[in-house]
Amino acid sequence: MSKNTLALIQDESWLEPFADKIQERTDRFYKAIHEIEQAMGSILEFANFHQYYGVHWEPVRRGWVYREWAPAARQLFLMGDFNWWDRESHPMKRNHRGDWEIFLPFEQYKHTFVHQSKIKVRVIDAKGRDLDRIPAYTRRVVQDTETHDFTAQLWFPEEEFRWTDENFHLDEAASMPLIYECHVGMAQEKAGVGTYREFEEHILPRIKASGYNAIQMMAIMEHPYYGSFGYHVSNFFAPSSRFGTPEELKSLINTAHKMGIAVIMDIVHSHAVKNVNEGLNEFDGSDHQYFHPGSRGYHEGWDSKLFDYGKWEVQQFLLSNIRYWMEEFHFDGFRFDGATSMLYHHHGHVSFDSGEKYFDEGVDQDALLYFQLANTLIHLLKNRALSIAEEVSGMPGLCRKVEDGGIGFDFRLAMGIPDFWIKTLKHKTDEQWDLFELWHELTNRPKKEKSIAYAESHDQALVGDKSIAFWLMDKEMYTSMSILEQNLVVDRGIALHKMIRMITLSLGGEGYLNFIGNEFGHPEWVDFPREGNNWSYQYARRQWSLADTPHLRYAQLYAWDQVIIQLIKDHHLLQSGPATQLYLEPDKKILAYERGDLVFVYSFHPTESYFGQKIRFPEPGSYQIILNSDQQEYGGFDRLDQQVIYQTDKNQEVSLYLPNRTMMVLKKNKK
Repeated sequence: MSKNTLALIQDESWLEPFADKIQERTDRFYKAIHEIEQAMGSILEFANFHQYYGVHWEPVRRGWVYREWAPAARQLFLMGDFNWWDRESHPMKRNHRGDWEIFLPFEQYKHTFVHQSKIKVRVIDAKGRDLDRIPAYTRRVVQDTETHDFTAQLWFPEEEFRWTDENFHLDEAASMPLIYECHVGMAQEKAGVGTYREFEEHILPRIKASGYNAIQMMAIMEHPYYGSFGYHVSNFFAPSSRFGTPEELKSLINTAHKMGIAVIMDIVHSHAVKNVNEGLNEFDGSDHQYFHPGSRGYHEGWDSKLFDYGKWEVQQFLLSNIRYWMEEFHFDGFRFDGATSMLYHHHGHVSFDSGEKYFDEGVDQDALLYFQLANTLIHLLKNRALSIAEEVSGMPGLCRKVEDGGIGFDFRLAMGIPDFWIKTLKHKTDEQWDLFELWHELTNRPKKEKSIAYAESHDQALVGDKSIAFWLMDKEMYTSMSILEQNLVVDRGIALHKMIRMITLSLGGEGYLNFIGNEFGHPEWVDFPREGNNWSYQYARRQWSLADTPHLRYAQLYAWDQVIIQLIKDHHLLQSGPATQLYLEPDKKILAYERGDLVFVYSFHPTESYFGQKIRFPEPGSYQIILNSDQQEYGGFDRLDQQVIYQTDKNQEVSLYLPNRTMMVLKKNKK
């Protein structure tokens, strides 16, 4: 092996046959950086075009300039409240760069081109169509309550938002992310759309009390259809106005930082809404301005448009978008939606059964390069920022540094884990659970690439599927969740819900994610208002009162989530390297492992309890239970005595009492 071999190949010997391919993608990145620096000086300047396009105040000329990139368009006109929506009076002209531009002097427009007034750009496009469009770089979009049309809105508040988060540091969240995934609109209990302000006042304190050190915010970028969960983005630089103002979003983030909570955006650069009226599609009349032409520019499964990541101006648009959100709103990083779809021309719809699949013609090299550029930019802007990929194919080097031959992400979402749990609950009886398969699913990951483990995804909470709690208890959740009654279905559900969350958290990765409400076993799915449910908000909300009611078992699940999060934080468990298996007995359904300074023991057996079960511990000495899922305050039956001291014998084994469907955490006593 050459001394110049990339670190990724040195660490993963199975990649040696693909060394040339990995070197090529690395060389391509350095070539792209060189070209950017030659043309723009740095990637930071390359990613600063949100300060050029759109509407901006020019202090020297004293007026506003509006610029738009629309190379194939025949003519553009600016119109709005400022000119009483005159479609002809304000034509734009091409500047020296070939961009469309218009200047509005302050003295002439100071009473009309004002804060909260509305504008659009009229585009005579390449096909000769005459369409009213929303400026591509607009920073605010509002919807008319009567016509339901979307319009760009000028946003010139008298005072800039005053940040007070200068003392916030990302160290804990970056090294051990405990992420609370959330959606502002559905975060309240009311039957309606929640706001940034309500989230700041009512939900952030809950998240803080639960011990999470990061939130991952969905649906921030403006999207015309609320029910898309924020994934059909129309206006990439506009925080959704349905939740409030930009300043209210900034206040939410500022308060989170003051609480010690990092804020990650669920960023959608994988595709865009195909709507012509609201979005970027055919902005200048061509089908290849921002997107690939023809069928390659359309995602059939998502019914949306696909970016051309190899185009210089598209790279500027998307990288500027990253810089904008980090600098203007102080976001601490991103979870990149649909990374698998981006990385492959086939969008990941193949079986990755050989190494060649990661390096053949199916790979979109332009998208891979875009990720390398994006991750480089993110960490230049904020060294400890979090960059997370929603990626399921297992692309080698995804979470390795670019200079090592990687793509530069910090973490990969362990998407196979929630799929595993749902398949297990749907298709297997308790007696059929395979602990070998469970161990493999939760531990099989590259040694030097970090994962975010999660037991269930937001997709599995949507109508058409069920959350873990719903799979376990179904209709019994509506009638039998009182601690004053016993129900065998609920007893099983509560026990397994706790065990699934603990084993996923403690074994599945170097970070952890929970979707809003799942921490207390939210009883219902997520279903946004639509024609099929008579535009109801009944299921587009979170019923916090269930978790706050002491005599309901939701409160016990809520308490369990808080205690296991705190345990993991106290022992820095996710930073302690991978777990070591101590014992696995498939017939008894018993699994034990060591991670950090703790020993975890699980008995998944549905009926049998085991007395005197011998398990070899990592070191000789005395051990004590510090937490167990059978404690009454967490919905258990108090069958374990935590005062008992367990001493290893001459074979370094401990004899344990293992009740059915319980787990325990033991720690060695100090001498």
